[in-house]
Amino acid sequence: MVETIFDLPVEKQIFYAVLGFSWTVYLWEAYLSYRQRRIYRSTTHVPQELGKIMDSETFEKSRLYQLDKSNFSFWSGLYSETEGTLILLLGGIPFLWAVAGSVTTRFGFGPEYEITQSLVFLTLATLFSALTGLPWSLYNIFVIEEKHGFNQQTLGFFLKDAVKKFAVTQCILLPVTSLLLYIIKIGGDYFFIYAWLFTLAVSLVLVTIYADYIAPLFDKFTPLPEGELKTDIETMAKSISFPLTKVYVVEGSKRSSHSNAYFYGFFKNKRIVLFDTLLEDYSPLNKSGEPQPEQPESDETSAEVKVKPKNKKQGCNNPEILAVLGHELGHWKLGHTVKNIVISQMNSFLCFSLFAVLIGRKELFVAFGFNDSQPTLIGLMIIFQFIFSPYNELLSFCLTVLSRRFEFQADAFARNMGKASELYSALIKLNKDNLGFPVADWLFSMWHYSHPPLLERLRALGNVKQD
Repeated sequence: MVETIFDLPVEKQIFYAVLGFSWTVYLWEAYLSYRQRRIYRSTTHVPQELGKIMDSETFEKSRLYQLDKSNFSFWSGLYSETEGTLILLLGGIPFLWAVAGSVTTRFGFGPEYEITQSLVFLTLATLFSALTGLPWSLYNIFVIEEKHGFNQQTLGFFLKDAVKKFAVTQCILLPVTSLLLYIIKIGGDYFFIYAWLFTLAVSLVLVTIYADYIAPLFDKFTPLPEGELKTDIETMAKSISFPLTKVYVVEGSKRSSHSNAYFYGFFKNKRIVLFDTLLEDYSPLNKSGEPQPEQPESDETSAEVKVKPKNKKQGCNNPEILAVLGHELGHWKLGHTVKNIVISQMNSFLCFSLFAVLIGRKELFVAFGFNDSQPTLIGLMIIFQFIFSPYNELLSFCLTVLSRRFEFQADAFARNMGKASELYSALIKLNKDNLGFPVADWLFSMWHYSHPPLLERLRALGNVKQD
């Protein structure tokens, strides 16, 4: 008689269900990417409706860039899925837990010091992830991004940055994890409420201090100089009662020529951050059309950051910058930021509540090779990462749909401020600067795009005449 999965012990059913769902998601993602790659390969000429907003040279550049990125994503995704499967099949998680236990024992900490063992396990796991991901990051930055003119980093800068990121991550991750595990241990029957409140407090603190204390460790932030742009930004913020306190320019050009803008802060202390690559008048990539002479290696800045010639003007002019910020401030005025925080915290509370129900189920631990112990950190990993994976996929899709709705609303807000024409031209410029490909497979777009495709946004803005 043929044995089915339902004839197996419950822990085996759990294990194979997790493994099966993981590969189902991967194959679904691979199918969607295949559909989009087919678009990249077949759409070799500018569609008629795009003729007025995109030249054939930029269209071809964006097509080849996105095709390279998609091919890279396929191979890196296949590697990641295979690596995860082998870790599960070969018992990599219990093995690493045992290694962490042997390390703590060597320093005189027995099995009763579970939190200490958990921190060693977490350090080893993140180190393993960083090392296995390093070749993929190197290839992405120094082959793909380099090939298409976006990379501004040298290898030395990249490696120093990677070490710094790992160190900062550990400085945040280890204390937060130890406190969370301690709260779960001593919290009693209502530990899930205390754990949720703790993670809420941590997330609010991190959002508050990130741009002031963490981001400057990696990038240079300078106040936007006094002038017409700053005055216009302050006037616009005041017109919608946005409590703006400072405007910064971040030196994003030392990493990449991609551009961005965002705001942060709580209550009456809001700051706006503009990437220098977004600003036509500030981008170093616009300073000279000729290659810069090499500087001595002793000059740290010159040794770390490459200066490349640019044949085209990058970034947006001041009215377009104001239109982009009108869109961003629309997110604030329409309550999108608060709504996202509320949704995130409702989800977090739900997950902790379900975790409280499931953490006592021994079969969950046995399914992943923990026959004799039930470490809390491992329980968090199993339940949040594996057991909740179907729910996480559904939630992710719903949030993507909601994000697109928010983007349309923020565009409409900027349009109602009288900035439709400027936003229209800014979206076209940013799409060109970032080599965004404006043609998308409908299914790929529906599942992945948190921002609506360019054509949909331009249509929603209305038929604005362009110069």
